[in-house]
Amino acid sequence: MDLVRHDLGHHGDAEVGAGMVDFAVNVRAGTPPEWLAELVRASVADLAAYPDQRRARAAVARRHGRPVAEVLLTSGAAEAFVLLARVLRPRRAVVVHPQFTEPEAALRAAGHEVDRVVLDGDFRFTASAVPEDADLVMIGNPTNPTSVLHPAEELRALLREGRTVVVDEAFMDCVPGEPESLAHDARLVVLRSLTKTWGLAGLRAGYVLGPAGLVAELERAQPLWAVSTPALAAIEATATDRALAEADAWAGELALERTRLEEGLRALGLHVVPAARASFLLVRAGIGTREALRERGIAVRRGDTFPGLGPEWIRVAVRDAASTALLTTALHSLSVSSDIVTISG
Repeated sequence: MDLVRHDLGHHGDAEVGAGMVDFAVNVRAGTPPEWLAELVRASVADLAAYPDQRRARAAVARRHGRPVAEVLLTSGAAEAFVLLARVLRPRRAVVVHPQFTEPEAALRAAGHEVDRVVLDGDFRFTASAVPEDADLVMIGNPTNPTSVLHPAEELRALLREGRTVVVDEAFMDCVPGEPESLAHDARLVVLRSLTKTWGLAGLRAGYVLGPAGLVAELERAQPLWAVSTPALAAIEATATDRALAEADAWAGELALERTRLEEGLRALGLHVVPAARASFLLVRAGIGTREALRERGIAVRRGDTFPGLGPEWIRVAVRDAASTALLTTALHSLSVSSDIVTISG
């Protein structure tokens, strides 16, 4: 049974032990930047007062050209999935896999049955794969763990009367210019996170963009003061033109390092899912590769906890050139020693 075989609660941080080189967690390295860390530290001076969302909410609305009523700030994207699962009453919920497992986990925890649309091959999505009677569809873009960026027009093709379409754009700011983002389209529900680009996993900061009526329902289901004052400060600061320009510049640098990593892995005969656009690559390697790397102090994310993937898959975060060289050297030594069997094609 899929629920037994796939551990929906497994995340990349569980792979990383003390002193290991981390290719498992897909958060930008060297973050948060000092200007943002200083701003968060300064916000602690206001902790005696209850959090006030108004400025941060308005900043997000301005960034995406949306009315404030179409914005809900959340304690990370994970809270958004829980709120959606509690508020929505789908007759047929569909989650497109492989993808981040929290959407399905949240739906099941709220008592919903979940159908899966499982992609394979190059993991590209077509709207026709979703059953016509699905009234809730959840998909990531770019998708974790495949790193595939789906065309916005294909996601818009999911829209139907009575259907809610939820697009997780936690990694969209990995894409320079965000050309396929649907954050401006009020017909869909779009989730964003500060975790990946700004390195704020511990702060828990994200937001929902969606129709005003649904946002109001989600807000009523949300605990009071769910987003802390430091998180609000970070949300407001990262919505500025300065921060957006910095994130876009990083996305350009990321693309170069991702290409370096992809070329290095392909040179070893490993299959890398093509057209990657996020901060990681999905790689098909020999069964036992993850464990063999772990013995050498290198952590990568196991793939078999994602529905649609098996034990031959690993997710590898994009790092700097020196780290990439360390990983490819280790993989080469494993191949030469026959500790793994590479799979190409």
